[in-house]
Amino acid sequence: MPLTDPFFYICAIPAVIMVGVAKGGFGGGLALVGVPMLSLAIPPVQAAGILLPILLVMDAVGLFSYRAIYCRKTLLILVPAGLMGILFGYFTAAVISETLVRLVTGTIALIFVADYWFGKKASKPSKPHNVIFGGIWGAISGTTSFLAHAGGPPFQMYVLPLKLAPPVMAGTAVIFFAIINFSKVVPYYALGQFDSQNITTSLVLLPIAPLATLAGIKIVRHINKKMFYNITYAGLFGVALKLIWDGITGL
Repeated sequence: MPLTDPFFYICAIPAVIMVGVAKGGFGGGLALVGVPMLSLAIPPVQAAGILLPILLVMDAVGLFSYRAIYCRKTLLILVPAGLMGILFGYFTAAVISETLVRLVTGTIALIFVADYWFGKKASKPSKPHNVIFGGIWGAISGTTSFLAHAGGPPFQMYVLPLKLAPPVMAGTAVIFFAIINFSKVVPYYALGQFDSQNITTSLVLLPIAPLATLAGIKIVRHINKKMFYNITYAGLFGVALKLIWDGITGL
Protein backbone atom coordinates (compact mmCIF):
# COMPACT_ATOMS: atom_id res chain seq x y z
CA MET A 1 0.00 0.00 0.00
CA PRO A 2 1.29 3.53 -0.77
CA LEU A 3 1.27 6.27 1.82
CA THR A 4 -2.26 7.66 2.17
CA ASP A 5 -1.66 10.82 4.24
CA PRO A 6 -2.79 13.85 2.12
CA PHE A 7 -0.16 16.06 3.81
CA PHE A 8 2.55 13.77 2.45
CA TYR A 9 1.43 14.44 -1.12
CA ILE A 10 1.13 18.18 -0.44
CA CYS A 11 4.86 18.02 0.33
CA ALA A 12 5.84 15.32 -2.16
CA ILE A 13 4.35 16.63 -5.41
CA PRO A 14 6.09 20.07 -5.33
CA ALA A 15 9.29 18.34 -4.18
CA VAL A 16 9.29 15.94 -7.13
CA ILE A 17 8.58 18.80 -9.56
CA MET A 18 11.46 20.92 -8.23
CA VAL A 19 13.88 17.99 -8.17
CA GLY A 20 12.85 17.06 -11.72
CA VAL A 21 13.52 20.58 -13.03
CA ALA A 22 16.94 20.46 -11.35
CA LYS A 23 17.65 17.00 -12.79
CA GLY A 24 16.94 18.48 -16.20
CA GLY A 25 19.95 20.71 -15.62
CA PHE A 26 18.36 23.93 -14.38
CA GLY A 27 18.70 25.33 -10.87
CA GLY A 28 20.76 22.49 -9.45
CA GLY A 29 20.12 23.71 -5.92
CA LEU A 30 16.49 22.64 -6.25
CA ALA A 31 17.58 19.00 -6.20
CA LEU A 32 18.45 19.35 -2.53
CA VAL A 33 14.90 20.22 -1.46
CA GLY A 34 13.50 16.73 -2.13
CA VAL A 35 14.41 14.89 1.06
CA PRO A 36 13.87 17.92 3.38
CA MET A 37 10.40 18.58 1.93
CA LEU A 38 9.35 14.95 2.22
CA SER A 39 10.83 14.91 5.71
CA LEU A 40 8.11 17.33 6.79
CA ALA A 41 5.71 14.36 6.56
CA ILE A 42 7.88 11.24 6.94
CA PRO A 43 11.30 10.27 8.39
CA PRO A 44 14.33 11.36 6.27
CA VAL A 45 15.51 7.79 5.68
CA GLN A 46 12.10 6.81 4.31
CA ALA A 47 12.08 9.97 2.17
CA ALA A 48 15.41 8.95 0.64
CA GLY A 49 14.10 5.46 -0.09
CA ILE A 50 11.01 6.85 -1.85
CA LEU A 51 12.95 9.42 -3.86
CA LEU A 52 15.72 7.20 -5.22
CA PRO A 53 13.58 5.25 -7.76
CA ILE A 54 12.08 8.58 -8.90
CA LEU A 55 15.58 10.02 -9.32
CA LEU A 56 16.56 7.03 -11.45
CA VAL A 57 13.66 7.71 -13.84
CA MET A 58 14.66 11.38 -14.01
CA ASP A 59 18.22 10.32 -14.70
CA ALA A 60 17.07 8.06 -17.54
CA VAL A 61 15.17 10.95 -19.16
CA GLY A 62 18.17 13.23 -18.72
CA LEU A 63 20.60 10.67 -20.12
CA PHE A 64 18.52 10.29 -23.27
CA SER A 65 18.15 14.04 -23.73
CA TYR A 66 21.83 14.88 -23.11
CA ARG A 67 23.32 11.72 -24.64
CA ALA A 68 25.51 13.75 -27.04
CA ILE A 69 25.89 16.98 -25.01
CA TYR A 70 28.46 16.73 -22.22
CA CYS A 71 32.12 17.30 -21.36
CA ARG A 72 33.90 13.99 -21.72
CA LYS A 73 37.06 15.11 -19.92
CA THR A 74 35.10 16.32 -16.88
CA LEU A 75 33.39 12.95 -16.58
CA LEU A 76 36.63 11.03 -16.96
CA ILE A 77 38.03 12.96 -14.01
CA LEU A 78 34.98 13.04 -11.75
CA VAL A 79 33.21 9.70 -12.25
CA PRO A 80 35.93 7.32 -10.97
CA ALA A 81 36.49 9.58 -7.97
CA GLY A 82 32.74 9.84 -7.34
CA LEU A 83 32.37 6.06 -7.32
CA MET A 84 35.20 5.78 -4.82
CA GLY A 85 33.35 8.35 -2.72
CA ILE A 86 30.19 6.21 -2.81
CA LEU A 87 32.20 3.22 -1.62
CA PHE A 88 33.74 5.27 1.16
CA GLY A 89 30.30 6.57 2.16
CA TYR A 90 28.89 3.05 2.35
CA PHE A 91 31.64 1.76 4.64
CA THR A 92 31.58 4.83 6.89
CA ALA A 93 27.79 5.43 7.01
CA ALA A 94 27.59 4.06 10.56
CA VAL A 95 30.34 6.27 11.97
CA ILE A 96 30.22 9.57 10.06
CA SER A 97 27.60 12.07 11.18
CA GLU A 98 25.23 13.20 8.41
CA THR A 99 24.81 16.45 10.34
CA LEU A 100 28.55 17.14 10.28
CA VAL A 101 28.75 16.30 6.58
CA ARG A 102 26.01 18.84 5.82
CA LEU A 103 27.63 21.54 7.97
CA VAL A 104 31.09 21.14 6.44
CA THR A 105 29.77 20.89 2.86
CA GLY A 106 27.58 23.96 3.32
CA THR A 107 30.42 26.01 4.81
CA ILE A 108 32.79 25.15 1.96
CA ALA A 109 30.10 25.94 -0.62
CA LEU A 110 29.37 29.30 1.03
CA ILE A 111 33.06 30.27 0.95
CA PHE A 112 33.22 29.21 -2.71
CA VAL A 113 30.24 31.40 -3.69
CA ALA A 114 31.49 34.37 -1.65
CA ASP A 115 34.88 34.11 -3.35
CA TYR A 116 33.15 34.11 -6.75
CA TRP A 117 30.95 37.11 -5.98
CA PHE A 118 33.39 39.30 -4.04
CA GLY A 119 36.52 38.15 -5.83
CA LYS A 120 34.97 39.28 -9.14
CA LYS A 121 35.64 35.91 -10.72
CA ALA A 122 32.66 36.26 -13.05
CA SER A 123 34.80 38.43 -15.32
CA LYS A 124 37.84 36.16 -15.19
CA PRO A 125 38.59 33.50 -17.85
CA SER A 126 37.62 29.88 -17.33
CA LYS A 127 39.95 27.58 -15.43
CA PRO A 128 41.56 24.53 -17.10
CA HIS A 129 40.93 20.99 -15.90
CA ASN A 130 42.90 19.80 -12.90
CA VAL A 131 42.96 16.05 -12.29
CA ILE A 132 43.97 16.36 -8.64
CA PHE A 133 41.32 18.91 -7.69
CA GLY A 134 38.77 17.10 -9.83
CA GLY A 135 39.54 13.84 -8.08
CA ILE A 136 39.16 15.46 -4.66
CA TRP A 137 35.86 17.19 -5.46
CA GLY A 138 34.53 14.11 -7.26
CA ALA A 139 35.25 11.89 -4.27
CA ILE A 140 33.69 14.41 -1.89
CA SER A 141 30.63 14.64 -4.14
CA GLY A 142 30.18 10.86 -4.12
CA THR A 143 30.61 10.64 -0.36
CA THR A 144 28.28 13.54 0.50
CA SER A 145 25.72 12.28 -2.02
CA PHE A 146 25.64 8.91 -0.27
CA LEU A 147 25.73 10.16 3.31
CA ALA A 148 23.63 13.33 3.13
CA HIS A 149 22.14 13.63 -0.40
CA ALA A 150 24.35 16.70 -0.83
CA GLY A 151 26.61 15.81 -3.75
CA GLY A 152 25.69 18.87 -5.83
CA PRO A 153 27.84 21.55 -4.16
CA PRO A 154 31.18 19.66 -4.43
CA PHE A 155 30.41 18.82 -8.07
CA GLN A 156 29.62 22.46 -8.83
CA MET A 157 32.73 23.69 -7.05
CA TYR A 158 34.85 21.87 -9.61
CA VAL A 159 32.69 22.35 -12.70
CA LEU A 160 31.49 25.97 -12.37
CA PRO A 161 34.97 27.55 -12.79
CA LEU A 162 35.31 25.64 -16.11
CA LYS A 163 32.55 27.94 -17.46
CA LEU A 164 31.09 25.33 -19.79
CA ALA A 165 28.16 26.20 -22.05
CA PRO A 166 24.89 25.73 -20.10
CA PRO A 167 23.70 22.64 -22.04
CA VAL A 168 27.18 21.06 -21.75
CA MET A 169 27.34 21.68 -18.00
CA ALA A 170 23.78 20.41 -17.56
CA GLY A 171 24.49 17.28 -19.61
CA THR A 172 27.68 16.61 -17.68
CA ALA A 173 25.85 16.96 -14.36
CA VAL A 174 23.01 14.70 -15.51
CA ILE A 175 25.39 11.94 -16.58
CA PHE A 176 27.58 12.22 -13.48
CA PHE A 177 24.68 12.02 -11.03
CA ALA A 178 22.92 9.32 -13.03
CA ILE A 179 25.99 7.13 -12.55
CA ILE A 180 26.20 8.11 -8.87
CA ASN A 181 22.50 7.40 -8.23
CA PHE A 182 22.52 4.03 -10.01
CA SER A 183 25.60 3.04 -8.02
CA LYS A 184 23.71 3.77 -4.76
CA VAL A 185 20.92 1.24 -5.40
CA VAL A 186 22.68 -1.84 -4.02
CA PRO A 187 24.22 -0.10 -0.97
CA TYR A 188 20.89 1.58 -0.13
CA TYR A 189 19.14 -1.78 -0.40
CA ALA A 190 21.78 -3.32 1.85
CA LEU A 191 21.13 -0.58 4.40
CA GLY A 192 17.38 -1.35 4.35
CA GLN A 193 16.13 1.83 2.67
CA PHE A 194 13.65 0.05 0.38
CA ASP A 195 10.40 -1.70 1.28
CA SER A 196 7.13 -2.45 -0.51
CA GLN A 197 5.32 0.64 0.84
CA ASN A 198 8.11 2.97 -0.25
CA ILE A 199 8.36 1.44 -3.71
CA THR A 200 4.59 1.63 -4.21
CA THR A 201 4.58 5.26 -3.12
CA SER A 202 7.41 5.94 -5.58
CA LEU A 203 5.30 4.46 -8.37
CA VAL A 204 2.38 6.77 -7.47
CA LEU A 205 4.64 9.82 -7.82
CA LEU A 206 6.55 8.51 -10.83
CA PRO A 207 4.44 10.06 -13.65
CA ILE A 208 5.48 13.55 -12.51
CA ALA A 209 9.19 12.75 -12.85
CA PRO A 210 9.72 12.76 -16.65
CA LEU A 211 7.50 15.83 -17.18
CA ALA A 212 9.41 17.87 -14.60
CA THR A 213 12.77 16.73 -16.00
CA LEU A 214 11.79 17.65 -19.55
CA ALA A 215 10.73 21.11 -18.31
CA GLY A 216 14.19 21.64 -16.83
CA ILE A 217 15.85 20.51 -20.08
CA LYS A 218 13.74 22.94 -22.11
CA ILE A 219 14.71 25.87 -19.86
CA VAL A 220 18.43 25.06 -20.15
CA ARG A 221 18.29 24.98 -23.94
CA HIS A 222 16.76 28.46 -24.12
CA ILE A 223 18.55 30.39 -21.37
CA ASN A 224 21.59 32.58 -21.99
CA LYS A 225 24.92 31.70 -20.39
CA LYS A 226 25.18 34.70 -18.04
CA MET A 227 21.72 34.18 -16.57
CA PHE A 228 22.32 30.43 -16.26
CA TYR A 229 25.47 30.97 -14.19
CA ASN A 230 23.92 33.74 -12.10
CA ILE A 231 21.00 31.47 -11.21
CA THR A 232 23.30 28.49 -10.58
CA TYR A 233 25.54 30.44 -8.19
CA ALA A 234 22.48 31.88 -6.44
CA GLY A 235 21.09 28.37 -6.12
CA LEU A 236 24.37 27.11 -4.70
CA PHE A 237 24.30 29.98 -2.19
CA GLY A 238 20.81 28.95 -1.07
CA VAL A 239 21.87 25.31 -0.81
CA ALA A 240 24.92 26.30 1.27
CA LEU A 241 22.74 28.20 3.75
CA LYS A 242 20.29 25.29 3.96
CA LEU A 243 23.09 22.78 4.60
CA ILE A 244 24.64 25.01 7.28
CA TRP A 245 21.25 25.48 8.95
CA ASP A 246 20.59 21.72 8.91
CA GLY A 247 24.05 21.12 10.33
CA ILE A 248 23.73 23.67 13.13
CA THR A 249 20.23 22.63 14.17
CA GLY A 250 21.23 18.96 14.05
CA LEU A 251 24.24 19.30 16.32
